[in-house]
Amino acid sequence: MHGRRAEAVEKRTEIAEQTLSGAIPTHGGNGEETDYPFVANYSKGLPHDEVGEVDPEAYNLMVRALQSGDWDDFERIPLGGDKALGTDGPRQRKLTNPQAGLAYDVEGPDAQQIAVPPAPRIDGAQNSAEMGELYWMALCRDVGFTEFDTHPLAEAAAADLTESFSDFRGPKEDGRVTPATLFRGCTAGDLTGPYLSQFLLLDIPYGTLRVQQRHDTVPAEVDHVCDFDTWLAVQRGVEQPEEDRDADDRRYIRNPRDLAHYVHHDALYQAYLNATLILLGRGVPFDGGNPYHHSDNQSGLGTYGGPHLLSLVPEVATRALKAAWFQKWNVHRRLRPEAFGGRVHAHLDDSVPADYPMIDEEVLRSRALEETQRRWGSSLLPQAFPEGSPTHPSYVAGHATVAGACVTVLKAWFDTSAVLEDPVVPDARGKRLVPHTGDAALTVGGELDKVAANISLGRNMAGVHWRTDHTASVRLGEEIAIRILREQVRLGNESAHFTLRRFDGTSITI
Repeated sequence: MHGRRAEAVEKRTEIAEQTLSGAIPTHGGNGEETDYPFVANYSKGLPHDEVGEVDPEAYNLMVRALQSGDWDDFERIPLGGDKALGTDGPRQRKLTNPQAGLAYDVEGPDAQQIAVPPAPRIDGAQNSAEMGELYWMALCRDVGFTEFDTHPLAEAAAADLTESFSDFRGPKEDGRVTPATLFRGCTAGDLTGPYLSQFLLLDIPYGTLRVQQRHDTVPAEVDHVCDFDTWLAVQRGVEQPEEDRDADDRRYIRNPRDLAHYVHHDALYQAYLNATLILLGRGVPFDGGNPYHHSDNQSGLGTYGGPHLLSLVPEVATRALKAAWFQKWNVHRRLRPEAFGGRVHAHLDDSVPADYPMIDEEVLRSRALEETQRRWGSSLLPQAFPEGSPTHPSYVAGHATVAGACVTVLKAWFDTSAVLEDPVVPDARGKRLVPHTGDAALTVGGELDKVAANISLGRNMAGVHWRTDHTASVRLGEEIAIRILREQVRLGNESAHFTLRRFDGTSITI
């Protein structure tokens, strides 16, 4: 017994030392902060002038604090709304947790130990394509997911993303975006069956409760930050009136507006906790590498059982958030789509004395922009939330990084080839669930990949994130989860291993 305990202590010490001494990779942005200073990077919540450009001194103070890590430097960052100017008026939004990425952890990698690629630049075709998709997401907010195959707006969006943009990297069929691939993620599971994952629709067994996934709603065809004065106040961080939520009219998620509303108010790991409870409640078998899978006289609980998994999902979530926040604040500082929409508007509208010739031309010539101008009377990106985006940079995305981490744990834990029987979709009104009649089997692994994409891209449907915020972030979260799972396997008394399919389609055994 003494020898076994000593071996366990030695394992823990070895892993802790590896974590503390782990190499820090080279982190690099896309160069916009140097090439287009004070125009192409995140600055929401800071003081801005009348055309929406950040005060250089305020921006430099923010960067100084991020580089020094000193609490007092963070406290010196000025805010941009009326309260910061000493007048009575709407409340000022604060910057969201810019010090989180400077934290360290005793489990898994530190926030600084995984790098992600630079984000697309505003002078490039990929950025134009991502903005075009966001304009179409706003235009399609009230189109039901089950209507995408035949709805004229979905057909127009698919055609424009194919024909107007040379570097659109969303999924395609035979080189073209189609209504069947529109606004989806890029894994095989994302492209199989209904748009929404079963884990956002099925009842959740919660102890003796059974929870229907019917949510409160917001009014259809009501979008926000559609005029320049409001946009400018939002960039300065001035709080906006709250949205009108109807707690009595509860519906299943049926369209992009409903999904955007869900990801406006969810607890960040909520969808994956729900997925865990659904999988456990349905008795979906664990992965064959679970040490108790073949035991005749033992079952897992605190290790390799349900309670272990239910605690591990939020564990990886908090570490994913810290890693995302390091990339957001300390490396990339990517501007939010709403801010880029303001640049497009100022560039095209003679009433705003600003010009941004660095903006790639493809988005300016697109039907996406033309239809946006026709519907809302401006080139701004209409927001699903009254306040627009959160007060932290866009890349990488917190929701998406948490999605990648939590879903990776679930893919490792369960037999992902198992089929989810009797799949459902919401009816047109979202009042009840009806059988899904498609032929393709919906597997656990495919629906887990899909729920990660649904939550990530739901933030894009709100207008607050870009496509690469999704694709880079889920892979960051995946890597964090893999490293934590490796530690879990090494520290347990049991002999265990997990095999899972990564988001890029390759397999890995832990």
